[in-house]
Amino acid sequence: MWHHDAVAPRGDGTLSHDLLPGEKGPQDACGVFGVFAPGEEVAKLTYFGLYALQHRGQESAGIAASDGSQIMVFKDMGLVSQVFDEASLETLQGHIAIGHTRYSTTGGSVWSNAQPTLGPRPEGTVALAHNGNLVNTGELLRLLEEREHARSGEIARGNTTDTALVTALLNTEGSLESALRDLLPLLRGAYCFTLMSEDTLYAARDPQGIRPLVLGRLERGWVVASETAALDICGASFVREVAPGEMIVIDEQGLRSEQVLEPRPKGCVFEYVYLARPDTRIAGRSVNESRIEMGRRLAQEHPVEADLVIPTPESGTPAAIGYAQESGIPYGQGMVKNAYVGRTFIQPSQTIRQLGIRLKLNPLREAIQDKRLVVVDDSIVRGNTQRAVVRMLREAGAAEVHVRISSPPVRWPCFYGIDFATRAELIANGLGVGDIARSIGADSLGYISQEAMIEATDQDSSTLCSACFTGQYPVRVTDVEELGQGTLDLHTQQTVAAREDA
Repeated sequence: MWHHDAVAPRGDGTLSHDLLPGEKGPQDACGVFGVFAPGEEVAKLTYFGLYALQHRGQESAGIAASDGSQIMVFKDMGLVSQVFDEASLETLQGHIAIGHTRYSTTGGSVWSNAQPTLGPRPEGTVALAHNGNLVNTGELLRLLEEREHARSGEIARGNTTDTALVTALLNTEGSLESALRDLLPLLRGAYCFTLMSEDTLYAARDPQGIRPLVLGRLERGWVVASETAALDICGASFVREVAPGEMIVIDEQGLRSEQVLEPRPKGCVFEYVYLARPDTRIAGRSVNESRIEMGRRLAQEHPVEADLVIPTPESGTPAAIGYAQESGIPYGQGMVKNAYVGRTFIQPSQTIRQLGIRLKLNPLREAIQDKRLVVVDDSIVRGNTQRAVVRMLREAGAAEVHVRISSPPVRWPCFYGIDFATRAELIANGLGVGDIARSIGADSLGYISQEAMIEATDQDSSTLCSACFTGQYPVRVTDVEELGQGTLDLHTQQTVAAREDA
């Protein structure tokens, strides 16, 4: 087993992904990938799989690989392309690998919290990558502390993630398979795991299936990944979704599967709205088609007389296309996105900070001068980004700016792996639609209805989680005060306790 030493994050010379100081959009917890493929360069397959999942996490990246006798891990802060090069991938030899890209939900953004996490086992080692967020970490910590060897592995070295907690809890007598089978019923919240011992790859998904996880076939092996787009990039054919509550085990004997927990599907509707790549399919439905349909429904529900429909690139693009198709108003490009905006560790200067949003978006003056615009975006969280966009378009000569949003107002925090904001920061929590329109400076504002959004996904509403819009949480949240980074106000704790429908 080997770690390389933590080094200072390397800037990549690109501008910061932050549009505005302190303003982040909804961030998904992570992307996970796993591969079992004798004869393949599994580290490279994992690298490209993570490259396709980069949008799911941009703070750190890591890969663990095994040749059957030992696990090697390489991880660091930064983008996949910053963390790995040919030389580092060359050190990751073997036929089994798992990979991870991370945003922080539970546990801060520091090197010790990068994944995959490693942990000792009686007969060897376990490496684990996790997408999601557990909601009973306090309970699990107490369970760990009851065991003699509680403070082992990465927890002892300062890792504060729920992933390190799960890794430590897997250090029990018996096989890793039976340890996982025993542990899964004790976990509550959202989890998609890819994990490995020296000779076996495992995958597991929570019984609600809140975050996506899919299984793919290679000529010489198997792949599991957060999204179908990651299967495409490494040439794997889509087999099926990993079922909610399922555990998959892949070794030299092949693949076997076990339904460990009874499925109670509650897939995250926000994957369709924003999180997943448009070229991904979830539960048989194209994400791009869902977004275009959301735009069509938005045009039906909130029509307006205007000259041009423009998206907030890139997140608003499919919905803007749908809005234009349905309304008959021409679709156009009103803003250009800097294609190379990624994470950087260079702080913008004061002058650049005042220009804020122009780091990422710049208006096309000729296209929007004297035009009545419909600006389509996927969501409003704090409202600062939309306010900056509206101001920029007006300064560039737009006659009117009508904002249309392809999801309902976000009023509740997510406990299942999306870092939105605390409830107090959510603009829709305290303001009505008219107030929000005034706050962001728009001539009008329209949000899609909950019903239309769900219909656009082609899923039954009973199988989707939309807690961030409704406050109806499908998995009971007990450790609210112990969750995430940033405690929620007492009001939220009481309301969550009152409104969960577990």
